[in-house]
Amino acid sequence: MNESTGKLILRLALGSLILFHGVAKLIGGVGGLSGMVTAAGLPSFVTYGVYVGEVVAPVLVLLGWYSRIGAALIAINMLFAIALAHRADLFVIGKTGGWALELQGMFLFTAIAIALMGPGRFSVNGK
Repeated sequence: MNESTGKLILRLALGSLILFHGVAKLIGGVGGLSGMVTAAGLPSFVTYGVYVGEVVAPVLVLLGWYSRIGAALIAINMLFAIALAHRADLFVIGKTGGWALELQGMFLFTAIAIALMGPGRFSVNGK
């Protein structure tokens, strides 16, 4: 039970925190991201993948329904975010002494952990 409770806490934390970013993009749009995507040589439609990574995937993780896939999608989303929006800070220590990308890193590595461990018993899939 403790292991499944721990997995539930990780799922709820990751899913809800990423979903906040997704809701902000649903409200404000993704137009500002399009320039970063095209500047990297990718087609502009790739910008809409953020809705998958920050809305659909977190809902999957929160529910524990295909949460391994949802977590993998969040990890991919975070790799894109780091590469496109945060690469200048990849090797930077912030003003308070922590890694400048500690939030993005925490999202990335938590998503990888959930993708590897699965959702636990308190999930729609129940595995």
